[in-house]
Formats: sequence, structure tokens, C-alpha cells
Amino acid sequence: MILINDPKDAPPGPKVVAIGSFDGVHLGHRALLARALAAARERRLPLLVYTFDPPTKVFTQGAPVLTTLSEKAELLAGAGAEIVLAVPFDAEFAKRSKEAFLSELAELEPATIVVGEDFRFGRGREGGPEDLEALAPTEAVPLLALGGAPVKSSRIRALLEAGDVEAARHLLGYPYRVRGVVVPGDQRGRALGFPTANLAVPRQKALPPGVFAVWAERGGRRIGGVANVGVRPTFEADGARRLEVHLLEPVPELYGEELSVEFVARLRPERAFPDQAALRRQIQADVAAARRRLYGD
Repeated sequence: MILINDPKDAPPGPKVVAIGSFDGVHLGHRALLARALAAARERRLPLLVYTFDPPTKVFTQGAPVLTTLSEKAELLAGAGAEIVLAVPFDAEFAKRSKEAFLSELAELEPATIVVGEDFRFGRGREGGPEDLEALAPTEAVPLLALGGAPVKSSRIRALLEAGDVEAARHLLGYPYRVRGVVVPGDQRGRALGFPTANLAVPRQKALPPGVFAVWAERGGRRIGGVANVGVRPTFEADGARRLEVHLLEPVPELYGEELSVEFVARLRPERAFPDQAALRRQIQADVAAARRRLYGD
């Protein structure tokens, strides 16, 4: 898979082009991508996915991201994309007219274009699928509905903000994951008898609040764990949401290594405790609950 950020760097020749923010590459996106991939295979053309970095709502509304660019590129490649064009979405791009967008899109030599039925583009969202027909035959794929509502990135963000990682998994089609480099913490978990790996997570990445049973992956090895996402209200807190993971199996030193955390189930919301002894008892209960969920212990 080729990852580029400028249309001029796209390989020459006709292509099937799928366009969208694709944040999360959820089941709705995958339905669209399946249609684009089928068209590419039928015509024996490469599939180029035109997306935005950051996703439009992240820039315009300050929404958190479900997938970083590297995560999204991996998921798009898994869905069949041969080329991913991640155009920087900034204030200048947001002001572009639909004519300017169409002119740039034409340089990609689209033979077929595939978008969602709600796709809009250009300043003030003035362009739609009907305008793309001027460049190439365009398929506007209906939104996928599950649970009585369309599968959309905004719906998944709301579920994660509520801590409902299981419902989010149902719409994503895979467990929600967060990657981060393990950095030194304040050693409070170690003092309580439950050392944690503190992850430095990209600032815009969506973090579901609460205490969770998780799988952590390091170097291809999956290890069960208990993750706390929150502001640590029992101690002095600065209000920043942090991700800390206590692993249920011994591991070598992790500082400086990347850890991927897969959210399985929420165990409870984060809350303050009257003292460290009460917190220690609760963590013991959390560990037992996570073991039951992950290992059946």
C-alpha cells in the first residue's frame, strides 16, 4: 500500500477512487470500500482511497479521532486500498470551492468514484455526489444501519465517551484500540502493589473513561490487563485524561516501547476513594473481574 498526502504524487493512470473521512474505518465504511474494491477488481484498476487528515469533524468541531493516520492507513490497506491519499485538512482546505476540489480530483484520473450517500464537499458543503458525475460514473452508497440508526463515526465517538466499548465494537467490526509509548509515571500503582504502564497517547485520540478489562499487545504477545482511563481523582489531578494499564502477567521493562491496548469490557466508572487502602481493595476486585472476563478464571 502506498501512502501519500499530495494528489500530484499519485501514480498515473485510471483508478477507482473512494472518498471520505473514514475515521474508524467502521462497518459502514467497510461496506462502501467493498463496493469500491469490487469495481476496481471488475475493471482491473487500482483502488485509491481519498481521505482527510485530520478527519473533517476533528478539525471543524474538535471531535476526537477514532483512528490516527497510521491506524487508518493500516485498516484501509486491509480493506483493499492500494493507494491512500491523506490530504491535510486545514482552514485553507475548508475554504476551497467545489470547483477547486473537482479540478484536483480530476488529476487522479478517476474511472469510477464511490462515496457515501451523505458525502458533501467544497466550501459550505456545496458539492455532492451528483457533481462528481461530471468527472466519472459515481456510486453513492447508502448508509449502513445497525440497531435502528446509521453506523457513523460520531455515533461511535458518543459510545466511547459513555465508556460503552462493547457497543462501539459492534459498530466498528473490531475491538477499539489505543496505541501509545510507555513512559515513566509517578509510581503510585507500584506503591499500591499494582504497577502500571503509563501510555503517552496522541492528544486527539478518543479515550473511553473508566476501568476496563483489556488485552495489551507487545511484540506479538497478548497479555490481559486492567486499564484505567481517567483523571485519578483519589490523588491530586490536573484534569488530563490518562491511560494506565496494569498487566496480569509479568513482563520485562516496557519504558520506551509501544503498547497496543484493546478494550474488551468496562468494569466500572472511575471514582475517588477515601484512602489508599480502599483503592487497593477495589483494584484487587478489578483484577479478579478482568481475569474472569479475559481468561474465565
